Amino acid sequence: MRDRAEVLADTLSNLAALHADAEVIAAALLDALIGLEAAAKEAGVAVPERLHVLLEGQRAASRVWALHRDHGGGRNPEGMRRLLLALVRDLRVVPLVLARQLARMRAVWRLPMEEQRALATMTRDIHAPLANRLGIWQLKWELEDLAFRVLQTEDYLRIAQSLDDNRVGRERFIEQVKVRLRDVVAEQGISADVAGRPKHLYSIWKKMQRKQLPIDELYDLRALRVLVDDIPTCYAVLGLVHAQWVPIPSEFDDYIARPKPNGYRSLHTAVIGPEGKTVEVQIRTREMHALSELGVAAHWRYKEGSSAGGATMDKRIAWMRKLLEQAADAAREGDTTPLQGVDSDLVEDRVYALTPKGEVIDLPQGSTVLDFAYQVHTMVGHRCRGAKVDGRIVPLTYTLHTGQRVEILTGKLPDPSRDWLVASNGFLASSRSREKVRSWFNKLDRERNLQAGRELLDHDLRRMGLLHADLTPVLARFNAANVDDLLVAVALGDIGPGQIGRALLELERTRDEPAPTPTPVLHEGGVGRAAGTVTVQGVDNLLAQVARCCQPLPGEAIVGYLTRARGVSVHRPDCAAFLRLAGKEPARVLPVEWGARQQGQVVAIRIDAIDRKALLKDITTLMAQLGVHVLGLNSEQMRGGYGRVRIALRARVADFGQLGLLLARLESLPGVRSARRE
Repeated sequence: MRDRAEVLADTLSNLAALHADAEVIAAALLDALIGLEAAAKEAGVAVPERLHVLLEGQRAASRVWALHRDHGGGRNPEGMRRLLLALVRDLRVVPLVLARQLARMRAVWRLPMEEQRALATMTRDIHAPLANRLGIWQLKWELEDLAFRVLQTEDYLRIAQSLDDNRVGRERFIEQVKVRLRDVVAEQGISADVAGRPKHLYSIWKKMQRKQLPIDELYDLRALRVLVDDIPTCYAVLGLVHAQWVPIPSEFDDYIARPKPNGYRSLHTAVIGPEGKTVEVQIRTREMHALSELGVAAHWRYKEGSSAGGATMDKRIAWMRKLLEQAADAAREGDTTPLQGVDSDLVEDRVYALTPKGEVIDLPQGSTVLDFAYQVHTMVGHRCRGAKVDGRIVPLTYTLHTGQRVEILTGKLPDPSRDWLVASNGFLASSRSREKVRSWFNKLDRERNLQAGRELLDHDLRRMGLLHADLTPVLARFNAANVDDLLVAVALGDIGPGQIGRALLELERTRDEPAPTPTPVLHEGGVGRAAGTVTVQGVDNLLAQVARCCQPLPGEAIVGYLTRARGVSVHRPDCAAFLRLAGKEPARVLPVEWGARQQGQVVAIRIDAIDRKALLKDITTLMAQLGVHVLGLNSEQMRGGYGRVRIALRARVADFGQLGLLLARLESLPGVRSARRE
């Protein structure tokens, strides 16, 4: 109990140093009271929502720590850090848990050695890098040094003994040099902020490893930073520094004239200061410093060498830094009101799911369990047969959410399906995953790809009534030299069968239309049914309506027939009723086309299936998911086919594309043999 009280007191002291607001302080206190929320609920006391979110965030952080501890740190600490940022809704939780972790590390010596190492590993992998990204330097260097002392005790002691003085002595030396430089700059009438600190032991060790140098050849064990108003003053201060102390030529870098690739700008130099000790001096404008601290040229990028992250993560980190600066400013001005707008409105565009061993897998938003399998390993994806999410079996199209644990069920042999490449089937959301599947099928022999491509294309063209259409006219549109190349592209998923069907329909419409005449006028259909906007070329003030006989859908090829009493009747070009009328009076045929604004249209669909329990429920659920309205449904047993059923339904769809998606999804349902338009 005494240890917990001391850690809590130290945590509150750390939060005060960070100028944390009253809500964060309260959340730290309440989190230490075990079972508080349950007791409050029993007593009928409501915990304020903002405090509840902070408490929830601390519990989410604890789950991340548990994952890290249970799996020996894992191979992906960056994934753990990202998982934490994705789970917490109020980002003030992060400074809070950093302050608590520092308090725990200061008291780590009281724990058994195994627990010390586990806590230090988590501090090194997660907490110290997060403090670094936030720019909370006073937490960062102490967290790193405390973890370094536990995990690499011999290296820590060797470096500490190699230094020619202790930390207190180095801090005293830095203070003397800082005062001297401040006086020199002030004598020249220059307004400058001079700050400095000794380099901490872990940073010294990392630089020794990176540069393969002994400690006596490092020139930046003691460092100063000078902030001025403009660039000319930067170079003026550089001249004063070199005039005051002897520069080391090999240690001068002008990142103002030649910025780093990430945009970082500053002057770096090293000099031989008082007592013959080397001092590094960094000189930059206040604007350069602000940019480097707020993420445009973020210090953590080139220090950690991380290429992962993306714009969204940068925005989250920058937001957190601004939050801390806002808190510090408010504290200096004596304002103790809680900060407003602390609930981040930044939406994370990544998903962080977990393997059964606790490894974090980073995926694009909307990824499925099959994407997860391919992200783990290409062969895991190829052998994937099913998946469990949090212990529950789910389909391969299941969309993942951050924090879920995924177990992939695999077969002995790789056997990916070509259906995975069809975007409308929803198996894969990641282009990287689709490319891996394409690569698999690309390695198969050409004859097998030709056969598979023909089967996939025939399946779609049969539904559209285009089974025997000539493919030659659309080859150029898909950059295919011949029909065989087109079929191979379909087999590899580079071209969707539906794309070819739409191209054939557009070609048919273009072929049937005469050359355009005067500017078209748009007219609303609307006699007795919802019709899309139709353009009747060369005719004004004419009523248009969709024919009941063939019910063309927006996006399909259409043609008009001028009736005697009801205006223009809009048909599909292959409609038997239209062909009969056009044969008798061809002068009444008018070119028409779909306009920009389209409404839903009624279509009849026939489904042949094996009768089973919940078949109708699955069909209607699927249609509801796709936003298709069911207007009528009837089923009957098929003659001579025991156990087979034919379902006739009427539905309202938005356009031809939605109809194609609906038919494809219907045929993917268990037991459905075919789904086609009547």
